[in-house]
Amino acid sequence: MLRLSKLTDYATVILSDMAKDQTQVHSAMEIAVTTGIALPTVSKILKLLVNAEVLISTRGAKGGYVLSRVPEKISVATVISALEGPIALTECSISQQGCEQASGCDIRGNWNLINQTIHNALESVTLADLIRPTVVPEEVLIPVASLYR
Repeated sequence: MLRLSKLTDYATVILSDMAKDQTQVHSAMEIAVTTGIALPTVSKILKLLVNAEVLISTRGAKGGYVLSRVPEKISVATVISALEGPIALTECSISQQGCEQASGCDIRGNWNLINQTIHNALESVTLADLIRPTVVPEEVLIPVASLYR
Protein backbone atom coordinates (compact mmCIF):
# COMPACT_ATOMS: atom_id res chain seq x y z
CA MET A 1 0.00 0.00 0.00
CA LEU A 2 1.22 3.46 -0.85
CA ARG A 3 1.13 5.51 2.32
CA LEU A 4 2.24 9.06 3.12
CA SER A 5 3.68 10.05 6.47
CA LYS A 6 1.73 11.91 9.12
CA LEU A 7 3.97 14.95 8.48
CA THR A 8 2.81 15.09 4.86
CA ASP A 9 -0.80 14.81 5.98
CA TYR A 10 -0.23 17.64 8.46
CA ALA A 11 1.50 19.72 5.77
CA THR A 12 -1.61 19.59 3.59
CA VAL A 13 -3.73 20.68 6.58
CA ILE A 14 -1.35 23.58 7.34
CA LEU A 15 -1.14 24.73 3.72
CA SER A 16 -4.90 24.46 3.25
CA ASP A 17 -5.42 26.62 6.32
CA MET A 18 -2.91 29.18 5.06
CA ALA A 19 -4.40 29.18 1.56
CA LYS A 20 -7.78 30.26 2.89
CA ASP A 21 -6.25 33.65 3.75
CA GLN A 22 -3.27 34.13 1.45
CA THR A 23 -2.76 37.80 2.26
CA GLN A 24 -2.12 37.23 5.95
CA VAL A 25 1.29 36.44 7.40
CA HIS A 26 0.83 33.34 9.56
CA SER A 27 2.90 32.66 12.68
CA ALA A 28 3.81 29.12 13.68
CA MET A 29 1.88 29.55 16.92
CA GLU A 30 -1.26 30.74 15.12
CA ILE A 31 -1.06 27.79 12.71
CA ALA A 32 -0.65 25.38 15.63
CA VAL A 33 -3.72 26.82 17.36
CA THR A 34 -5.97 26.90 14.27
CA THR A 35 -5.00 23.42 13.05
CA GLY A 36 -4.62 21.68 16.40
CA ILE A 37 -1.18 20.39 15.41
CA ALA A 38 1.55 20.60 18.07
CA LEU A 39 3.85 23.63 17.73
CA PRO A 40 7.11 21.62 17.40
CA THR A 41 5.55 19.60 14.56
CA VAL A 42 4.24 22.77 12.86
CA SER A 43 7.69 24.36 13.11
CA LYS A 44 9.37 21.31 11.60
CA ILE A 45 6.91 21.21 8.68
CA LEU A 46 7.17 24.95 8.06
CA LYS A 47 10.96 24.66 7.85
CA LEU A 48 10.70 21.84 5.29
CA LEU A 49 8.18 23.82 3.23
CA VAL A 50 10.42 26.91 3.27
CA ASN A 51 13.39 24.79 2.15
CA ALA A 52 11.26 23.44 -0.72
CA GLU A 53 10.23 27.03 -1.63
CA VAL A 54 6.55 26.32 -1.01
CA LEU A 55 6.52 28.96 1.74
CA ILE A 56 8.38 32.22 2.32
CA SER A 57 9.39 33.11 5.85
CA THR A 58 9.99 36.58 7.25
CA ARG A 59 11.65 37.37 10.55
CA GLY A 60 10.73 39.99 13.08
CA ALA A 61 7.82 41.02 15.25
CA LYS A 62 5.41 40.93 12.31
CA GLY A 63 7.16 37.95 10.72
CA GLY A 64 5.78 34.58 9.86
CA TYR A 65 4.98 32.52 6.80
CA VAL A 66 3.16 33.09 3.52
CA LEU A 67 2.63 30.92 0.46
CA SER A 68 5.36 31.42 -2.13
CA ARG A 69 2.76 31.44 -4.92
CA VAL A 70 -0.99 31.28 -5.37
CA PRO A 71 -2.70 28.01 -4.32
CA GLU A 72 -3.47 27.19 -7.98
CA LYS A 73 0.29 26.95 -8.59
CA ILE A 74 1.16 24.66 -5.65
CA SER A 75 0.60 21.02 -6.55
CA VAL A 76 0.07 18.14 -4.18
CA ALA A 77 3.11 16.53 -5.82
CA THR A 78 5.22 19.51 -4.74
CA VAL A 79 4.01 19.17 -1.15
CA ILE A 80 4.63 15.42 -1.06
CA SER A 81 8.12 15.85 -2.53
CA ALA A 82 8.93 18.53 0.04
CA LEU A 83 8.17 16.16 2.92
CA GLU A 84 8.82 12.70 1.49
CA GLY A 85 11.45 13.21 -1.20
CA PRO A 86 11.01 12.05 -4.80
CA ILE A 87 7.69 10.40 -5.59
CA ALA A 88 8.39 6.77 -6.50
CA LEU A 89 6.75 3.44 -5.83
CA THR A 90 9.91 1.41 -6.30
CA GLU A 91 13.55 2.01 -5.46
CA CYS A 92 14.63 1.57 -9.08
CA SER A 93 12.42 4.50 -10.09
CA ILE A 94 14.82 6.78 -8.24
CA SER A 95 18.12 5.00 -8.76
CA GLN A 96 19.43 1.72 -10.16
CA GLN A 97 21.87 1.54 -7.26
CA GLY A 98 19.12 0.46 -4.83
CA CYS A 99 18.39 -2.84 -6.56
CA GLU A 100 20.60 -5.86 -7.16
CA GLN A 101 18.35 -6.97 -10.04
CA ALA A 102 18.48 -3.70 -12.02
CA SER A 103 20.81 -4.99 -14.75
CA GLY A 104 18.53 -7.87 -15.72
CA CYS A 105 15.17 -6.31 -14.97
CA ASP A 106 12.76 -6.25 -17.91
CA ILE A 107 9.98 -4.32 -16.18
CA ARG A 108 11.89 -1.28 -14.90
CA GLY A 109 10.51 0.84 -17.74
CA ASN A 110 6.98 -0.20 -16.84
CA TRP A 111 7.51 0.90 -13.25
CA ASN A 112 8.73 4.23 -14.57
CA LEU A 113 5.50 4.54 -16.56
CA ILE A 114 3.43 3.79 -13.44
CA ASN A 115 5.43 6.25 -11.35
CA GLN A 116 5.12 8.97 -13.99
CA THR A 117 1.35 8.43 -14.20
CA ILE A 118 0.99 8.75 -10.43
CA HIS A 119 3.26 11.80 -10.40
CA ASN A 120 1.19 13.43 -13.17
CA ALA A 121 -2.04 12.76 -11.26
CA LEU A 122 -0.60 14.32 -8.08
CA GLU A 123 0.76 17.23 -10.11
CA SER A 124 -2.73 17.90 -11.48
CA VAL A 125 -4.24 18.42 -8.00
CA THR A 126 -3.45 21.79 -6.43
CA LEU A 127 -3.77 23.42 -3.06
CA ALA A 128 -6.69 25.38 -4.52
CA ASP A 129 -8.44 22.07 -5.23
CA LEU A 130 -7.95 20.99 -1.61
CA ILE A 131 -9.63 24.09 -0.19
CA ARG A 132 -12.52 24.09 -2.65
CA PRO A 133 -15.73 23.00 -0.92
CA THR A 134 -16.82 19.52 -1.89
CA VAL A 135 -20.27 19.05 -3.31
CA VAL A 136 -22.11 16.41 -1.38
CA PRO A 137 -25.11 14.99 -3.23
CA GLU A 138 -28.45 15.28 -1.53
CA GLU A 139 -29.77 12.15 0.11
CA VAL A 140 -31.82 9.86 -2.00
CA LEU A 141 -35.02 9.24 -0.10
CA ILE A 142 -37.12 6.22 -0.92
CA PRO A 143 -40.53 6.19 0.72
CA VAL A 144 -40.88 3.06 2.87
CA ALA A 145 -44.39 2.48 1.52
CA SER A 146 -43.01 2.02 -2.00
CA LEU A 147 -40.89 -0.91 -0.82
CA TYR A 148 -43.99 -3.01 -0.04
CA ARG A 149 -45.82 -2.71 -3.35
